Amino acid sequence: MRRAIIAFALVVVILAGAVAAFVLYRKHQGRNVRGSSTVEFVTTQSAAERTPRELKIIPWPMFGYTVTGDRFADGIRVRPPFRRLWASGGASLLEFQPAIAYGRLYLVNAYGDVLALNTHTGKRAWRFRGRRCAASSPAVSRIMRGTVYVSLLNRGDCATGNGRNGEVVALAHNWGQVRWRKTIGPTESSPLLVGNSVYVGDWRGDVYALDARTGKTRWRFHTGGRVKGGLSYLTGRVFVGSYDHHVYALSARTGRLLWKGAAQQRLGNRGRFYSTAAVAYGRVYIGSTDGKVYSFGAHTGKLRWSHSTGGYVYGSPAVWEQRVLVGSYSGHFYALDAATGDEKWAFKANGPISGSATVIDGVVYFATLKGRTYGLDARTGKEVWTFGDGRYAPLVADRERAYLVGYAKVYGFKPQE
Repeated sequence: MRRAIIAFALVVVILAGAVAAFVLYRKHQGRNVRGSSTVEFVTTQSAAERTPRELKIIPWPMFGYTVTGDRFADGIRVRPPFRRLWASGGASLLEFQPAIAYGRLYLVNAYGDVLALNTHTGKRAWRFRGRRCAASSPAVSRIMRGTVYVSLLNRGDCATGNGRNGEVVALAHNWGQVRWRKTIGPTESSPLLVGNSVYVGDWRGDVYALDARTGKTRWRFHTGGRVKGGLSYLTGRVFVGSYDHHVYALSARTGRLLWKGAAQQRLGNRGRFYSTAAVAYGRVYIGSTDGKVYSFGAHTGKLRWSHSTGGYVYGSPAVWEQRVLVGSYSGHFYALDAATGDEKWAFKANGPISGSATVIDGVVYFATLKGRTYGLDARTGKEVWTFGDGRYAPLVADRERAYLVGYAKVYGFKPQE
């Protein structure tokens, strides 16, 4: 009996040691990884400049501002202090920012209503009833003399998200006439417009390239989990995160898999990718539900750095002057070195940060779930402006005004002279 007890105790000790070793190993795997400024990092890369004509016709074409999703509005010079001009809406949740084109704001509320608002007055020009749930930003192009592209979720109860399919809808910019409708899985992936193709993902785990004129499927690629964020593009490649813990790089022309990067192993649930990636300096930057911001090599998919924030990172990063600017559910907003992931500064906001950041004229904007929007000096993190509304979306702007999406209202602002 004594020998059996001793043997059992030895087994317990060995198992405890194995568990402790596994815990330590997982902690090591989930550690922050510091990057290098000399490995797969191109300092000469800058934001794509937009011509004055483009800025006049379509000042803000899509969710990430440019196809790379860097959320830096290069060419727009609008900054605080602001004077409020108008407020519009107030009945339905507005979770995502609008696109701006043809003198109008195009946005989608939580119930799938696509709204076109006059940028001067905030008055509604037209409304298209999608009759579906929605959680995305539209995209606008000059294709077919101006077309608005919208991703829609399921029909029915928006709180549960139950539903078998969703839609991508193309509407005429002037009065909202339907040009085509494409049924896919439920989708909250803000459309990405590159040339004559529209790229979206859906909850079935599929990524689509659609013909922007007809809605016809050019190609489809299947991931191992729900695709909730939008796609980004650089030099013939599209990049997208999935709830299968991976980030994918696909050929924009064929949908062929080029590489697949992964969230780090860790104790607890492994990270999923809701965030839309930003692509800059030869890197892909994306937030994860494991509380980390990741940087992958855009050409290799290798992990170049990771940085913990203390809370979910649902929002999409903005990239500006070799800084990655992103908020966390921890209530902190961070500026991270784009090459290494080192923290340049951090700002403590009044609540969790779920939405994405935007940089306009050297000021980075974000909102908190406690209903406040902040504008910080993007270089130093110093607060330069704040407003008592906003939950998810930051500001967007054209060459004359800034526009803020609150919980259920849209506001028009003009810089004070």
